[in-house]
Amino acid sequence: MTVLGIPVDFVLFALTLLGVALFHHHTLNVALTGAFVITLYQLLFTGFKAGAGLTGLAAHAAHEWVTLANLLGLLLGFALLADHFERSRVTDKLPHLLPDDWKGGFVLLCGVFVMSGFLDNIAAAMIGGTMAAVLYKRRVHIGFLAAIVAASNAGGAGSVVGDTTTTMMWIAGASPLWVLEAYAGGFAALLIFGTIAAKQQHAYQPIQKEDTAGEHVHYMRLTIVAFVLVAAIGANVWFNLYAPAVLGRFPVIGVAVMLALLVMAPIRQPTWNLLPGAFKGSVFLLALVWCASLMPVQHLPPASWPTTLGLGFLSSVFDNIPLTALAIRQDGYDWGFLAYAVGFGGSMIWFGSSAGVALSNIYPEARSVWGWLKAGWHIAVAYVVGFLVMLVLIGWHPHPINARTTAAAAVTAP
Repeated sequence: MTVLGIPVDFVLFALTLLGVALFHHHTLNVALTGAFVITLYQLLFTGFKAGAGLTGLAAHAAHEWVTLANLLGLLLGFALLADHFERSRVTDKLPHLLPDDWKGGFVLLCGVFVMSGFLDNIAAAMIGGTMAAVLYKRRVHIGFLAAIVAASNAGGAGSVVGDTTTTMMWIAGASPLWVLEAYAGGFAALLIFGTIAAKQQHAYQPIQKEDTAGEHVHYMRLTIVAFVLVAAIGANVWFNLYAPAVLGRFPVIGVAVMLALLVMAPIRQPTWNLLPGAFKGSVFLLALVWCASLMPVQHLPPASWPTTLGLGFLSSVFDNIPLTALAIRQDGYDWGFLAYAVGFGGSMIWFGSSAGVALSNIYPEARSVWGWLKAGWHIAVAYVVGFLVMLVLIGWHPHPINARTTAAAAVTAP
């Protein structure tokens, strides 16, 4: 069924996203309503990708549960992890090390960019947001919040362990060196949005210049943070290298994070009462990811650099996991360009990436599409400039993926 040639599924999803944009104080209810309506529509009329009726719904849920469970584990785990980092008080010592003008904010964004290359971009954004809360006395400009998300997404785009989408490409057969070229665009974009956002933040609330008197760093909490991150990275790398099939059947990364927190709990208890609030924000993201998984993404233009540029804009409102899965099935992309586009492109709207949704759990004021676009206009500009830099310096060089049979499994990769 279509409306003006557009499948009704897309229309319902568009209405859901419009509701999120207009009613940002009721985003959870809007997202859950959209997920229910789209699911009911396919149940009654069109069927699911895996089949019709309840059998098709059950098969689809069995296909998607690993992705959803991984996201839930990461969102909940990193909420507790960010609290450990904040309570370590190390951020109270950072003003002594950072420049006390706008360049201090720029250095912070550079740190988020680097962290995201070997951490999950959700973790990098959460840690960056926690640091900003202390450094700026919780008066953080929305433009700077957008820049934190952009830095985490751009930093992860060039690493096969830094973002879900690049991990999918790696499992499907893309060389890590193909993805590495995304850093050319990422660095160029960082210079643009990082400079503008840092100056926005300095004008709104200057960095705290002095260390907090009497505060001491709690190194055991920093040790816990390091342990949890090593567990997440280690699980990701080990299973990708030695048991990639498991990644499509079990939420390895999410479970690794939660188990690591539980193992370290006897040493320092996490702030468990943060979980209800974090769970509410997580359910919102999972509802949108579920909606995206139901979309009939079977028709895209042939792989080319203009198509890839457009996918970056599309990823700001459409989950990048199914977009990447479809690109893998199509084949013929320059995977560094695609990694940059679908990874960094989601930064242009707050719910366009998991990092943006996670950070909005700390800063609810960020859940405004208009506020994000108005204050974070520099993200879209930086995205286009970074893409053009890649075209000029590297050029479009498509690489066929030989291991095409693994593409379907890659959809559920963490």
